[in-house]
Amino acid sequence: MVLTIPLVALLAVVVVLLLRFKAVGAGAFVAVALFGFYLAHTGAADTVTQLVNAVTDALPGVTR
Repeated sequence: MVLTIPLVALLAVVVVLLLRFKAVGAGAFVAVALFGFYLAHTGAADTVTQLVNAVTDALPGVTR
């Protein structure tokens, strides 16, 4: 569990670079999936969930 936070930061950088250079493919899928997986195991998971809930509540017609 010690590597969770640095790995999340590393994967976030990879995802940002993939988006920046418009790299799409299997590598991008794996990076984004791993980023989401590791982010869910950090203390930021509750904050992300609350943010997503707030955005979807603010948009009419969007269901969860």
